[in-house]
Amino acid sequence: MTVMDITIHSAFLPHDDPDTALAFYRDTLGFEVRGDVGYGGMRWITVGPAGQPGTSVVLYPPTASPGMTDDERRVIAEMMAKGTYGIITLATTDLDGTFERLQSGDAEVVQEPTEQPYGIRDCAFRDPAGNLIRINEIR
Repeated sequence: MTVMDITIHSAFLPHDDPDTALAFYRDTLGFEVRGDVGYGGMRWITVGPAGQPGTSVVLYPPTASPGMTDDERRVIAEMMAKGTYGIITLATTDLDGTFERLQSGDAEVVQEPTEQPYGIRDCAFRDPAGNLIRINEIR
């Protein structure tokens, strides 16, 4: 069997306020801004961790998909409001320091640093759009 050379290039997280999303990912998380594209009153913002130019998060307007029904838009808005639509897991070698920085940056704390029964120490926040951000500690 031949091993395929595949990497993760980008992941998509919805936003409902591009300026607030940009401020959170740039100023609170410290991500680099890699692109900010507007079209028809909407914005797609690409950000990523410094030193990792090949990995990005695209903050996108979730209802911009062609053919989306009003019911689908309503369900997405409801899920975003509950924080059950978008999820991303990040990792750091300094979980406590990262937690303190995010907490002092007014990120909504979901879970303080915790040793999970499945062997990972992590914490969790919500971004301004309600997306769940879990941060694992790399040991």
